[in-house]
Amino acid sequence: MKNLLVPVESHSGVESVLQTALLVARRFDSYVEGMPLGPDLPDLVAFDMPVSWTVSDQNTWKEMADEAAKRFETFMLDNGFARRGGDARLPSFGWTGERSFGDSQIGSYARIFDCTILGRPGTDRGDPRMATAETVLFESGRPILLAPPKPPEKTAEHIVIAWNQSMETARASAMAMPLLRHAQKVSVMTVEEFRSEGPSGEIFAELLSNHGIAAEFVVRNAKHRNSGEAILRGVEALGGDLLIKGAYTQSRLRQMFFGGATSHVMNYAEVPVLMTS
Repeated sequence: MKNLLVPVESHSGVESVLQTALLVARRFDSYVEGMPLGPDLPDLVAFDMPVSWTVSDQNTWKEMADEAAKRFETFMLDNGFARRGGDARLPSFGWTGERSFGDSQIGSYARIFDCTILGRPGTDRGDPRMATAETVLFESGRPILLAPPKPPEKTAEHIVIAWNQSMETARASAMAMPLLRHAQKVSVMTVEEFRSEGPSGEIFAELLSNHGIAAEFVVRNAKHRNSGEAILRGVEALGGDLLIKGAYTQSRLRQMFFGGATSHVMNYAEVPVLMTS
């Protein structure tokens, strides 16, 4: 986790995004790159904003990017980060982009970073957009780390892996290995009623010891809850401060109509969540 990407936008979760990035970066002496984020044009049209404004008012886009850059730079300097190329003894930061990038551009640019840190999507206007998270999930080939609405005081000290035996969760766990190695505690949690075909969580926890990770295996009972709620209740009961989960182990279309663990976690998680698709 040496290279972190932090898209910055004036949404309700921006302070939590910056705080989450800070916690991870300090652990790995990371380079944190900020960039201005704005919605793609179709997103703006969906909110009934004038097309002429979105296309022609370049000064507005520039002002938004300048505001995001100032906010990001002030936060990093106030927390002891050095500018890129500065004091090599400190974690560093940089900024890219003079105008706001759309969601689709963020998705491709994120491919060269170890992780992209975003706000947990919400349904109210002014919340982080689901489109941003899903674009990075499916276009970057890299994990995303979703920051909860409330800035966390700590993260990745006790990591909970929501092991449902799926390919997506296996990929997420592999990409999270640097975090797992630095954690004080790792729990591999399986919700009894929601498993796919594959190796058990008990075997997975045992094999993590070959990486020097002493993981405990935990089985939880859903108790008539849906899978996402059962996962989040399990994390809370275990005292976890970061959740690792594969995204959309059911199809996105199915989750749109019937719900699913990914949708529930994205809407309600109160701890940072690392996901890959």
